[in-house]
Amino acid sequence: MSDLLSRDRLIFNQKAKIIEMNIDFAIRDEQGNEVGRVHQEGQSQLKKLARFVSSLDQYMTHTLSVYDVSGAKVVELTRPRKVFKSTVLVKDGAGNQVGKIVQENMIGKIHFGLEDAGGQSIGAIRAENWRAWNFSIQDATGNEVGRITKTWEGLAKTMFTTADDYLLEIGGTVSPTLRMVMLASAAGIDLALKQDARGLG
Repeated sequence: MSDLLSRDRLIFNQKAKIIEMNIDFAIRDEQGNEVGRVHQEGQSQLKKLARFVSSLDQYMTHTLSVYDVSGAKVVELTRPRKVFKSTVLVKDGAGNQVGKIVQENMIGKIHFGLEDAGGQSIGAIRAENWRAWNFSIQDATGNEVGRITKTWEGLAKTMFTTADDYLLEIGGTVSPTLRMVMLASAAGIDLALKQDARGLG
């Protein structure tokens, strides 16, 4: 198992860019050491141009891959093109289907269902305010097993100062499938969660 899947606290260090046409950012531990990386894959030059000159992002398919420090792919998430509600498909590093992140509502505090490869519920992600900067992650019984929060302060303050740094915390015992979907959720927070929760599609 990759080291990334055994860590209970990870910072997703999304450096702000004026125009973001290709997602690429670091995953760090609490001391600021890079322990992984998130890359966007399958971006053609035409697709980058379309993202630059239009607001068609939500109608495009996007794929992000999470790699550990050794360069091994740990998880892959794909958000197919959407019109209203978003669904994100999650695969492991070998390309096997692991589960889904499914947007369940469009009004109020946004929440997402978490499913395994067979479509069974394994948990949920619930935004805690209308801006959806903080998320509670629950297991199938409704118990909180993790959080995704903005790293406004603490955790090596001098390093994590941009507007798009997020902390993933996992608490208690979670299944390997749920842990992988939680990692995917944090890696794709802007792509999978924040854009919808802000009402941008």
